[in-house]
Amino acid sequence: MRTIRQLTEADWEAFITISVNAYPGIKVVTAVDRQRFRQRNEQMIADPIVSLWGAFENGRLLGAMRLFDFAMTLHETSVLMGGIGSVAVDLAYKKRKVAYDMIQFFLRHYREKGAALTALYPFRPDFYRQMGFGYGTKMNQYRVEPASLPRSSTTHIAFLTEKDKEAVMACYGRYAQQTHGMMTLPTYTWDQLFTEPSLKIVGYKSGGEIRGYLIFAFQQGQGGHFLSNEILVRAIVYENPAVLAELLGFLHTQADQIERIVINTQDEDFHFLLADPRFEGELMLPRVLYHQSNTQGVGLMYRVIDVPRLFEQLADHDFGGQTCRLKLTVRDSFLPENAGSWIVGFENGRARLLSDPTHDIAIELDVAAFSSLIMGTVSFRQLVFYSLAIVSDPAQIETVNRLFHTAQKPICMTSF
Repeated sequence: MRTIRQLTEADWEAFITISVNAYPGIKVVTAVDRQRFRQRNEQMIADPIVSLWGAFENGRLLGAMRLFDFAMTLHETSVLMGGIGSVAVDLAYKKRKVAYDMIQFFLRHYREKGAALTALYPFRPDFYRQMGFGYGTKMNQYRVEPASLPRSSTTHIAFLTEKDKEAVMACYGRYAQQTHGMMTLPTYTWDQLFTEPSLKIVGYKSGGEIRGYLIFAFQQGQGGHFLSNEILVRAIVYENPAVLAELLGFLHTQADQIERIVINTQDEDFHFLLADPRFEGELMLPRVLYHQSNTQGVGLMYRVIDVPRLFEQLADHDFGGQTCRLKLTVRDSFLPENAGSWIVGFENGRARLLSDPTHDIAIELDVAAFSSLIMGTVSFRQLVFYSLAIVSDPAQIETVNRLFHTAQKPICMTSF
């Protein structure tokens, strides 16, 4: 019989073997490597929001996963968000639904804990989409010359050290509270930030507080020699436009030493900041007169696991100021207890579940599409046009579109 439980001290060696075989890229080969891998994982699970779980059959560990109790800003509300990472299956038990069982356990585990949403970084987006996960905001990578970034005063910019750790964490907390999609950063992430030699941190200091910061590392440039250098921006956090201007001004001043600034950002409008938005050189999209500005990637995926609880958590959210009665039908074959139909009454944008079956509009969609819709990464209008959602009255598409429209797509800086 297959069971899933938290790992204990006795499970560590089997866990390490399964993990390093599932992820050979982490290059754990020697006994020293194994010990370091174990120490890193012990450091992770020392954080109370992180735990290790495994799937067992007849006492044998078949697979493992790391679960995270994140706090996430969902529009204006802080909610519990269940995260999962490092899903690994014993090579001898592939194609035996071990990952399937662990993901089902993960979803039900967080339903029981009171969460309405979960998230993960997919090793294959199609695999997890079939399990009901919807796409989040794309990541955009820009490779720009420093001089293309805005010139600005850097009066408030200074390098930060470990003594600034609490102030940096406070800055992140303020930014996360104001930003849809932002999640908790685990303790080990903050520890690594100030102990990893390759990471550099500059911050905007004002009035005894840090109002923004930039995390970066140097990497070799395309020239391949020691004078060919680039800056890879790991994160940029800012509380107002003046802070962003100075942080970008700092990058602008590196033109004499740095060939390219590599920036990964979920900001879809970032190219408006650039004097020259071209990715690198004269790359043109084939057969059209458009210059390549960046590359994009699909990453973080979200999943609704409790529809009624979701609307309870969003009781104070303004759903576009709309007033109507919506019949919402969500299909969910992977987690059947999450499937069903609900009447949601909206009064001046505020939502509540109703028992009266009368309604003005009815919509139906799969849980993956609904998850992306509620997070604001796709519009209802587009879901209908893509045949991913059904609406009872096409004349009401715009009403539903306004219900779920968000001014900001979710931003996430948490890796897990």
